[in-house]
Amino acid sequence: MMLKSYRKEIFRPECNPSFQALHCIAHLDQDVAEAIPYLNASLGGFEYLKDPPAVTFRVHGKIITVHPREIAVNALRDEEEADKILEWLKREINEAWDKRGEIEPRYEGTPKPKVLEILKLLPKTNCGECGLPTCMVFAVKIAEGAKAPEDCSPLAGENRMKIEKYIGQFPLDV
Repeated sequence: MMLKSYRKEIFRPECNPSFQALHCIAHLDQDVAEAIPYLNASLGGFEYLKDPPAVTFRVHGKIITVHPREIAVNALRDEEEADKILEWLKREINEAWDKRGEIEPRYEGTPKPKVLEILKLLPKTNCGECGLPTCMVFAVKIAEGAKAPEDCSPLAGENRMKIEKYIGQFPLDV
């Protein structure tokens, strides 16, 4: 077992203390640097840094980053949610490390949809029917997985199918 224990720190973001969401930093008692490329391979990290190693995941609307000696999690409802996520990550880190002989380590992030490729296929009317101010913002939301092509009423036919096919080649959030 690589990761045995950590100390959890829960806080409100300093940039806006009135936010309801909490952030969490887990200070790891063991260094998990060697497991990070295997964790990236098994969970499909969104971003990967090589030196020092770190991997970022987008999971259920949260951004989670694993560093050699800490794990950072944003947008938490409460401490109980932090505990569940940290225990899940502890299991995932240990499982990736235990199965490292079967896993090809991955030293890069998962490919992401390009906003401009999506925008090219949108009607560019800035009609707001999707609930967003512009087609550019809508394209960003599609690339992030927060909106789907069917959320754009004027988008139809071939272009809708092209966007669906394009975004379908990228992995979804865990």
